[in-house]
Amino acid sequence: MAARSQYEELARQLSAIGTVKRGLSRVLPHDCAAGSAIVLMALNRCGEMRMSKLAELLDIDMSVTSRHVAHAAERGWIDRNPDPQDRRSRLLTINASGEKLLSEVSERYTQALAACLSDWSDDDVGRLNELLARLRTSFGDTRSRVPQLLDESTTRTPTQR
Repeated sequence: MAARSQYEELARQLSAIGTVKRGLSRVLPHDCAAGSAIVLMALNRCGEMRMSKLAELLDIDMSVTSRHVAHAAERGWIDRNPDPQDRRSRLLTINASGEKLLSEVSERYTQALAACLSDWSDDDVGRLNELLARLRTSFGDTRSRVPQLLDESTTRTPTQR
């Protein structure tokens, strides 16, 4: 297990990732917010789904999901069709316009990353990809684990931490 100081430094580095995310959001088309791009990516990857499933998948509040979906729908990037199982619900689907935009977003992100990491070797970029995937896997579904982990950290004695 790594030393506590390494985890503290990792926490600082992860906080600084906000700068990277803001930089990437600057390359998005002017009318495409980052939240809308994420909705399009999720629908493209996972297919048609209800808003509640999308909110769960993105691990964000239903009101935030609704705002992102409304933005994307108003711009014609997604379709909202009645759910045959429950006519009160809507099924969300990315459409051809959304797929075209998503392709543009992907190209812009790729170009921005290539420009910013031009002095990195292929091995370095590959290693970063591996480590980030491993980090995501290690966190898994944190919604149920984080409160438990926080409770454990406050009940342990300093020597148990």
